[in-house]
Parts: sequence; C-alpha cells; structure tokens
Amino acid sequence: MKNIIFIAPPAAGKGTQSDLLVEKYGYIHISTGDLLREEIAAGGELANEISSIIEAGKLVSDELVATLLTKRLSQDDVKKHGFILDGYPRNIAQAKTLEEILEEVQSSVDVVIYLELDEENAMKRALGRATCPKCKKGYNLYLEGFKPNVDGICDNCGTALETRSDDNEETFKSRFQTYMDSTSPLLEFYRAAGLLRNINSLQDKNKIFEEIESVIQ
Repeated sequence: MKNIIFIAPPAAGKGTQSDLLVEKYGYIHISTGDLLREEIAAGGELANEISSIIEAGKLVSDELVATLLTKRLSQDDVKKHGFILDGYPRNIAQAKTLEEILEEVQSSVDVVIYLELDEENAMKRALGRATCPKCKKGYNLYLEGFKPNVDGICDNCGTALETRSDDNEETFKSRFQTYMDSTSPLLEFYRAAGLLRNINSLQDKNKIFEEIESVIQ
C-alpha cells in the first residue's frame, strides 16, 4: 500500500478516515503527539527531557520530534504495513526534514491527501460536537443524521449532553485561519512534487473512504 500523509483542517474527519484505513488495511497510524506520549510512558532515553519540556509549557523542538520519527519509521511493522502520518509535517521546513528522514530509513511518501473543508462547515462540525458523559456516545447538534432525537439529550441513556468548553465561534475562526495560513504553502509544496490529492470531506464518510481507496491502490 502507499504511504500516506493526511492534511486536513479542524473537524474534516481525518481521524475517522485514518481509523478506517487502519482497520481495513493494517496501516500504522503515526502522530507526533502519540510518539511523545509513548516515549514518556515507556521511559525511553528521551522521556525525562520530553516531560520537562511539556511540564514547562514549552514546545518540543523539531529536532527532538525528528529523532522520534526516525526511530518509529525505521521499525519493521511500519515497513511491512505502510504508514499514515497525521499532524506532521506542519510546514515546509518539517516537510524537508521528513524527506531526509525517509531517505535515511529507505522509505518514501507516496501520496498526500488533503481533506478539503470550508470554514463555515468546519465550524458547524466543531461547534456542534456533543458527547454523553455517561455512555460516551457522540453527536452533532447541527448536522442531520448526527443530531439527538431530543435536543441536548442522549438517545441511549437520556443523559444531558456535554459540549466542549473551548468550542466557540471566535476561538474556532482564529484556529481555522491560523491552520490555513500555515498549511497553504505546504499544500503548494506537495502539489509541485506531484503528490497532492484533494478530496471533498463534505461527502458521506463511506464515499470519502472510497475515494481514498482509489488513490492508495
């Protein structure tokens, strides 16, 4: 299978599609956040350094992330099953670092999939998210097919739904614009390399998955 980089704005469904690919094809899903948490949990040689940086409220350096990525991408399961990179690279400098890492571990990126989603629909998805605190069933208060039968109440157990306290229009618009500003050059970088494939994420998740399958096979 083709090695994949996923790029997507907030609420575009990147996590859902990654899960479907892992389930059907056995891909190894790699996110830098998970790598950092796993290194800390395992007590690896960098665990104390990473913990100290995070506890101080600082960002982990690109160099440190690159070290963890090199380690993970060189492992046998990744070479056997292929990888999905999620959340990395975030800019052209990281993209060039990734090229060096992949050359070192004798691998490559085969396709970069961009899940397109406009700001208005992204905001509806993000701000409409609600979860039952009891049974953990998820809903969206604004999207047909995902609304609860009774406003604000879980269909399964009748518990009042909870929304994320950090989800509001102002913070979302800022987050979305920041993402788009930083991502646009990266998309052009991969378009110029002939690796970029755009997929409309407003479609049903199964239709999106079919389009992704047509790209990777």
